Amino acid sequence: MNLVLLGAPGAGKGTQAQRLVAEFGVAHISTGDLLRAAVKGGTELGVQAKKYMDAGELVPDQLVIDLVKERLAADDAQKGFILDGFPRNTAQAVTLDSELAAMGRSLDCALLVDVPGDVIIGRLSSRRTCRDCGYTGTASDTVCPTCGGEMYQRDDDKPETIKNRLDVYEKNTSPLVEYYRGQNILKVVDGDRDADVVYNEVKDVLSL
Repeated sequence: MNLVLLGAPGAGKGTQAQRLVAEFGVAHISTGDLLRAAVKGGTELGVQAKKYMDAGELVPDQLVIDLVKERLAADDAQKGFILDGFPRNTAQAVTLDSELAAMGRSLDCALLVDVPGDVIIGRLSSRRTCRDCGYTGTASDTVCPTCGGEMYQRDDDKPETIKNRLDVYEKNTSPLVEYYRGQNILKVVDGDRDADVVYNEVKDVLSL
């Protein structure tokens, strides 16, 4: 199972990825996690990436590709992988295809977890985070159920910020849907349902 996971921020991609990893033992490759780990570890790629991140600039495509290639060579990725947050545009998708081909691998599926924008805004804007331990809950959590700390709304969970993130996603990432549809590997699931129901359909469309 070599999979690209698509969907807007807050669509629930991460939840579905975690379940697939737990059940099937494939590697979950999140570019955000890769970048943070490379920077923290002070690797050669991490040092390069940090310069861009510190300047508030996007990390160049080739640098991200190099990080992904490095991760795909790891032992746990040989059974299969789920790419989450990459590719972000069609240029990255084309490069990914050629890099995978050079490794003798290819994508089996691009899975889109589809959720309407207004649902995502409602979902994310009700999210609250604990200042002390980082627990994520909802607006009904007045204090953290884990440590009793103060729950607050992060800036990127405010409706106006979420709308901006969705606009950026729509502009940059939605052409990917058409790209993978053109390759006949796109599968779509309705993400506006209970996570268990969505997961069962994910396994169904992936023939797992």
